[in-house]
Amino acid sequence: MRILLLSQFFGPDSAASGQLLGDVARAAAEAGHEVRVICGRSDYAGAEAGFAEKIQDERSTPAWPSRGGQSDALVEVARAGTSAFSHTKAKKLLSFSTFFVGAAWKAQRRPRPDIVLTLPVPPGLAWVGWLLKKTYGCRHIVWVMDVYPDIAVALDMHVLGWFRWFLDYPLRKADAVIALGDCMKERLLRHGISKERIHTVENWADGRNTYPLPFLGQPPLRVLYSGNLGLAHDLATVQAAMERLANDPNFHFDFAGGGPQRRELREFCQRKGIENVSFRAYAPYARLGASLAEGHIGLVTQKPATLGAVVPSKTYGLMAAGRAVLYIGPGAATPARLIRRFDCGWHFECGNVNGVVGLLRRLLTHPEEIYEKGACGRKAFVEHYDKPAGVARICRVLGLDAAEIRPAELAQSGQSLAGQRALDRRA
Repeated sequence: MRILLLSQFFGPDSAASGQLLGDVARAAAEAGHEVRVICGRSDYAGAEAGFAEKIQDERSTPAWPSRGGQSDALVEVARAGTSAFSHTKAKKLLSFSTFFVGAAWKAQRRPRPDIVLTLPVPPGLAWVGWLLKKTYGCRHIVWVMDVYPDIAVALDMHVLGWFRWFLDYPLRKADAVIALGDCMKERLLRHGISKERIHTVENWADGRNTYPLPFLGQPPLRVLYSGNLGLAHDLATVQAAMERLANDPNFHFDFAGGGPQRRELREFCQRKGIENVSFRAYAPYARLGASLAEGHIGLVTQKPATLGAVVPSKTYGLMAAGRAVLYIGPGAATPARLIRRFDCGWHFECGNVNGVVGLLRRLLTHPEEIYEKGACGRKAFVEHYDKPAGVARICRVLGLDAAEIRPAELAQSGQSLAGQRALDRRA
């Protein structure tokens, strides 16, 4: 079967959407399907460092570096010429626009696909999938990582009324729409997408690469935020809690990654004289597990207005690492539901600074609660959110045989089991 995947970010890119799409592409190709990818040239994290990935030519290449640093010769990757991605509005719009045009052009030059899978970056990319469906009669599936224009509206960005119709139309005509959680499904239903077309498939992490490692000694109690600190994430509650615990040697806040709010947070810490905080870059994929292990608790945040428009993927990596999740955001969001279902952390609504600070002070003297909830998260991860199980769920929506695409590494590696036993001993 010929499968065409369309996304601005893909494969080794630091964007979670690109990494997840790479997992699906690899699994489908290993199952014998003919997989082609059209993606952009610049790296998501490159926007933080002020540079973009440099690729010498535009021609299709037979492989891309996998997340583990190896190559997969089964997937054809065509990179459309795009301007460098940036978080500034003008440069982001230019990057989106150039990729949209390049992707549409390259898609028409590829062999006729049987299935087209489009991601929502750039917004409106689903129109390319709709065009291919009309031209070739192929199936079109939209994997919604973020709901546009809702996310822009939630962040107080001016959006014209017709733009909503423009973005919704190809989703309504798609054969299937993949939502990242029930909160996102509920929002998509309000967009007029039929219930029968929506499939809820939560994200995942790679349990071979991210598994429980021993905890660092405490104090200090280390609170880790790993990944993008974007406009959709609640920063005000975190800042207020940090100010309450400023320079207390019993606590340390660690921010690994990037994002448009990262600079604001650093400037806040400088103004307030907060020194029990550290900032570091995105962790390379090979070191992600070790990076997550540097925290006792993993921090995940989300603004209430973005409920269902985004679903934070950080939760699954923390569960894989056996780290309890501290989620600050709306109670109806997917991370809060996971915490209630699996008892793998704590949830507070945005603005509940007293609750967050009170929890951290209590955990300082009751660390066993951290280990217990981390172990609960790891158990839930192994049963539901390891990479092979997540990839299988996506491939079932694509119409591929679930047994056919289920990779052999579904069984936990000995390394993962050893890490779990180490965590159990600490708990």
